Amino acid sequence: MKWFRLPPRPEGAPEAWSLEVQIHPGNIRRRVRYLFLSRNQVTLWSIPVLAFMAFLALGLWSAPAVIGGILHRHEYSSLVAERAQQGERLQELVSRLEQVEERADGLNLRMSKILLAYGLPPGTAGGRRRPLPDPIPEPPDSIYAGTIQQGSRLRARIGERLGTVDTHLREVRAYEQANHEQVRSTPSVCPLRDGDFVLTSTFGRRRSAFTKEFELHTGLDLAAPQGMEIRSTADGVVAFAGEYPVSRSVGWWRLGKLVIVRNGDRFVTLFGHCDELRVRAGQQVRQGDVLGTVGNTGWSTSPHVHYEVRRRTDDGRWVPADPLIYILDHRWPNEERLLARARSAPELQGYEPLPALIEGRKAEGRKAGR
Repeated sequence: MKWFRLPPRPEGAPEAWSLEVQIHPGNIRRRVRYLFLSRNQVTLWSIPVLAFMAFLALGLWSAPAVIGGILHRHEYSSLVAERAQQGERLQELVSRLEQVEERADGLNLRMSKILLAYGLPPGTAGGRRRPLPDPIPEPPDSIYAGTIQQGSRLRARIGERLGTVDTHLREVRAYEQANHEQVRSTPSVCPLRDGDFVLTSTFGRRRSAFTKEFELHTGLDLAAPQGMEIRSTADGVVAFAGEYPVSRSVGWWRLGKLVIVRNGDRFVTLFGHCDELRVRAGQQVRQGDVLGTVGNTGWSTSPHVHYEVRRRTDDGRWVPADPLIYILDHRWPNEERLLARARSAPELQGYEPLPALIEGRKAEGRKAGR
């Protein structure tokens, strides 16, 4: 490449020059190529070259920031993905806490049924008060703040319920250790064990299928296949097994083949509409012993067992109690309402008194409360 001057120009004119570029091929036999560029051409070509060099310099200057931004963007994406995973995990933990709370509620409900069956007060044992739970701290600012607060509330409620269960458990354990015989004679299981039964009629007032009048149904009806075994719900002595004479009581005659078990001094359990009787009067039975089979005798529209629990009051009367309270091995719908109703139920009127052979006195022929 050579620079050379052009011939002299008139006085006052700018000095002119040009740029000669020689291109020599690798093969010496080929001729050399010449490229002549004037001053204006060099200026025009230098502008994009300088612009490119400036752009290159700017790129080199901003490269660390750009690379850092790319890395930060990748790290941010990773953090977002990790946050989403942590959110799913948090929601899963909250769901598990909800399941634990449901189980704690079930335990608390079952302990309340046991307290009611034993006749114990629903309060805490010995009057001791459990310490109040710690206040729930405010969650940090986050899109999962609501979920975190929900989990904190669940944890506090679970702790409170488990504390109540623990208190009731200590009370029940102390009662059972001090009253072993009463525990054995307290009805606590379902008379039908196979589970292939349906609750068709509950405790309370209903319209009779035969008289079409409203009457007090003092037990519950469990429909089951005929021939299913009926088992004793507590230890006791069979007081009656057979069909009660209609001449002595129409109400007890309606129950068909009937088994009455005296469970200690506090309870009497009755099993009506039996098909086959497998016990006799005076026989001692243990919880779980077979008393008979499901039948369709007496005033019955289909095979079922009429199960009834009578509880002795402080004044010596045998009053009907809701048998659902004394079935602890089965979960019934709306048990919370059942417990509330059992604790606040008014005194029943118009039920059939127990036969004299159970009460030990002449009680037949008259209605309780009349």
